[in-house]
Amino acid sequence: MKRVSILFTILTLIAFNGQSQNAAKSFYDFEVKDINGDKYDMSQLKGKKVMVVNVASKCGLTPQYEQLQQLHEEFGAKGFVIIGFPANNFMGQEPGSEKEIQTFCTENYGVTFQMMSKISVKGDDIDPLYKWLTTKEENKFEDSKVSWNFQKYLISKEGKIEKVISPKTKPYDPEIIKWIKG
Repeated sequence: MKRVSILFTILTLIAFNGQSQNAAKSFYDFEVKDINGDKYDMSQLKGKKVMVVNVASKCGLTPQYEQLQQLHEEFGAKGFVIIGFPANNFMGQEPGSEKEIQTFCTENYGVTFQMMSKISVKGDDIDPLYKWLTTKEENKFEDSKVSWNFQKYLISKEGKIEKVISPKTKPYDPEIIKWIKG
């Protein structure tokens, strides 16, 4: 009887530990690398509205960098943050290294908003943050699929997804501006 009790206790602990590891994370629980390879803790964004966008340098939507930068300049001091994640998941439209991406963004669009290291936003090698962004079981909002470059995720001041915006929707769309100001 003692062995059964011990076995039950061990199995309960294993099950409890597994549940706690699968518990929903907040946006603020993630740590990523910026475009220079330095750690970037999302918890430093608590209390700010955040737009997470997967970006690419050789895409028909690449000119959106201009409006993203304008949003950053207009609303950055008002508690709004844009985070760009270069990704090469769509027709090889982001083939460059971090250094090449950074140079392209700075020289062509004057980008000063936060850029991160290149990641995968879908597939077997999906980055953990994007797995959270796209999986209802993890984000408690909805399942979504990154359909192309420049898909936007709007994160509340509390670290919860509030909207998923189509890649074709431009950054200065009234829906986005209303969300930023709201």
